[in-house]
Amino acid sequence: MELLGTIIIFAIQGYSFALIAYILMSWFPGARESSIGQFLAKICEPFLEPFRKIIPPIGMIDISPIVAIIVLNLAVDGAITLFTRFL
Repeated sequence: MELLGTIIIFAIQGYSFALIAYILMSWFPGARESSIGQFLAKICEPFLEPFRKIIPPIGMIDISPIVAIIVLNLAVDGAITLFTRFL
């Protein structure tokens, strides 16, 4: 069971890094049109979309990815608590 917890935590953390890479790609022209950018869009946009519907951009700055990363970090903390306390 400990192995399952470790795999889940690493998967969530890996997804956090994918989100950060996808967010940073918006700063470089044409980066999101590359094959890596399209792959990251396919895996990141479904997660970011609900946050974008709830949190409007402030001027030209979209803060919804920050909230999404915070939610993922809370999920990691919850998974750590779940697997250390209850199992």
